[in-house]
Amino acid sequence: MIKILFSFGIVLCVAGIVAGIITSSWSTAPIILLVLGLGVFIFSLWLWGNQHKFWRKRSTKVGTNAIVSTTIFLVILGLVNFLAIRYGIRWDLTENQLFTLSAQSQKVVQNLEQPLKVLVFDRDINPDQEKLLENYRRQSEEFQFQLINPEQKIGIAQQFGVQSLGEIYLQYGEKKQKLNTNLNTNNAGIGNLVTESQLTNGIEKIQRDRTTNIYLLQGHGEAPLELVEGGLIQVTQTLSDKGNTVQELNLASSGTIPDNADLIIIAGATRKLLAAEVSSLQKYLATGGNLLLLLSPNTDIGITPLLQEWGIELDDRLIVDGSGAGSVMGFGPAVTIVNNYGDHPITASFRNGISVFPESRPLKAIAKTGIESTPLAITDKQTWAENDLASEEITFDSAQDLSGPLNIAIALSRSQPQASRLVVFGSSTFATNGWFEQQLNGDILLNSVSWLIGEDRETLSIRPKEAANRRINLSSAQAGIISWLALRIMPLLALIISAILWWHRR
Repeated sequence: MIKILFSFGIVLCVAGIVAGIITSSWSTAPIILLVLGLGVFIFSLWLWGNQHKFWRKRSTKVGTNAIVSTTIFLVILGLVNFLAIRYGIRWDLTENQLFTLSAQSQKVVQNLEQPLKVLVFDRDINPDQEKLLENYRRQSEEFQFQLINPEQKIGIAQQFGVQSLGEIYLQYGEKKQKLNTNLNTNNAGIGNLVTESQLTNGIEKIQRDRTTNIYLLQGHGEAPLELVEGGLIQVTQTLSDKGNTVQELNLASSGTIPDNADLIIIAGATRKLLAAEVSSLQKYLATGGNLLLLLSPNTDIGITPLLQEWGIELDDRLIVDGSGAGSVMGFGPAVTIVNNYGDHPITASFRNGISVFPESRPLKAIAKTGIESTPLAITDKQTWAENDLASEEITFDSAQDLSGPLNIAIALSRSQPQASRLVVFGSSTFATNGWFEQQLNGDILLNSVSWLIGEDRETLSIRPKEAANRRINLSSAQAGIISWLALRIMPLLALIISAILWWHRR
């Protein structure tokens, strides 16, 4: 009887396993067969143990206790691992929080309203790329990523228009978008790498339900939109990556501001605008337009009537930082270090972060009815606006200079006659190529653009940070000294100390 039950239990287990494998679906029938088989099998073992008094033996009890203890330990260990994977806690101890998504990236992913897929078309995925995508997936269940081999899944590759291995696409509802990636130069040589900045900008771009048109005024000596010193290519490229349409605007030739203009930027102009151009800008603001001004010190571009209308007063003096904080970073006194910001959505997440403003002029806001103004970047008490730059020694003169703290940037808004916004910076150099990527410079500019075009539904925050360069360039002599210390002197000292200790103990 026991042998029959034992065999019958094994047959039921095998039947359940075979049924599940063949149907590729562990439905009710295979599971019932498997459970019944295990039940019959265990019952037959119990009967066999009673017949041979196996369960009463001391060795059986000890073995059973060991098995139960081991099983409980394995269950607890498995449960701990499951909870650790599902609710993992991670600490990022790198200087720039390299392995932690920025606050902006986290907000963008957490605000996804429907599933977003990142499709990596390649034979394999770079480990660093996979870690970055896993960081995004931890923020929201709506974020997914998938590796697709275009050589095997040709149909999907054709749907997305894949041209080569390593291309990465976003899919959000019916929208498809290719990401601009950096060529991977790692030893693995697997595909292309997309950075956090590129991925976050791509997600923001594919979610847009409209095109934002940004125009940069030209024709008055403004900063060129090129990859040159003093150019704005880094600004325009970043704005384009975020899904904005960035174009040049020459009012002298066009004669009017386009109706689709969401924002106009005047950056680093050195010559006066025509009276008709200033009038066009005033009308544009009166009809709900938005304007971003990046003004260089000691220049008059002829927009005083516009600024007076908004209650902004310019000072031609140059801000000097007498604290010496810039010298630590290799900057001179004409470069102002700012870590004090106003209470405004543009700077809400900056806390005590640093922004760098070279060649800046102070701004003053005068109270105007119907206009709300907020300082964005404020210098400390050890700065002043210098009047006499020809002097060999620049020192504060209370009779001619203006003492700090001083405003370098101000945000303004009004609701009448129509809602419009204005942001004024007393520096244009801080946004040019090279300076744009210094500390929070790019963040304060891009957040200003986002606020001006009305992207208030998203929390303005700090952009993703890149790894800090901590390379040490050694001369051949220095490298030789380090080599002698590490490979010869230190091992020799350790050997001598060991010999002395051995001798004393002996």
